[in-house]
Amino acid sequence: MSFHPDSDLSGTIARLFVYPVKSCAGIEVQEALLTETGLDLDRAWMVVDAQGVFLTQRALPRMALIRPQLKSEEMVLRAPGMLALHVAIDAVEAPATVTVWRDTVPAWDMGAVAAQWFTDFLGQPCRLVRFDPEYRRLSSMDWTGGIEAPNQFSDGYPVLVVSEASMQELNGRLTAAGHGAVGIERFRPNVVLGGVDAHDEDRVDLVRVDGGSEGEIHLQPVKPCARCPIPDIDPATADSSPEVGATLRAYRQDRRLNGAITFGMNAIVRQGAGQTLRVGQRVSADLRFD
Repeated sequence: MSFHPDSDLSGTIARLFVYPVKSCAGIEVQEALLTETGLDLDRAWMVVDAQGVFLTQRALPRMALIRPQLKSEEMVLRAPGMLALHVAIDAVEAPATVTVWRDTVPAWDMGAVAAQWFTDFLGQPCRLVRFDPEYRRLSSMDWTGGIEAPNQFSDGYPVLVVSEASMQELNGRLTAAGHGAVGIERFRPNVVLGGVDAHDEDRVDLVRVDGGSEGEIHLQPVKPCARCPIPDIDPATADSSPEVGATLRAYRQDRRLNGAITFGMNAIVRQGAGQTLRVGQRVSADLRFD
């Protein structure tokens, strides 16, 4: 029997990305454990300033050049001109209190060696912190319909969904204007959908993923993802140029967010925490007409 044959649209998971350290480079993976806070270890760590306030590429584009690698027992961080930093996945040093957007949350400091590494590379006093899994930082219930959807250090929601077709549409507009095409990495998605039309992710109700014998995984898109200057930053060089944002402004002003520029959908985990998302899994969804 086919997977939801009566659905409005069907496709596949084309790519998966995990971002262990908020605003640093992502890791493309073939599969990832899904938890209620999103993909396992996604935004589990964050860089903060001397006051404990989160730091991002918006102010420090060089963060894009910090490349994590996940191993069984440790995360290895590399950056140009730096020796590799080894961070234990299951060890922390001292409790801390940090701020991410409007939320002040408990966290765990990763110690002096990590702090010095980030301070040296970013050129200002920094600490590396780990999210406290005992704490529940919830997505905005104004958008989740009252459903409790916890996050770690993501901007506000557990999973970001983007489609390959949306990226192709943007790149078509960029190249028509004489600019180079850009990679989807600039938009920092977790789940990239293949086989659907451009911006179908904006219009779907429940994304159902065929988990095989484990059962279905349900991701609920709840809020369009408003875009800051980060997509203008080239992840390979950390250089910023305005053409991506300028091109998006021409066709992606979203009335749902008072005209903000949006690309991709923030989603919450409705079913399937503890299961594995894999590249190639079939996806189906029905369109929502608000």
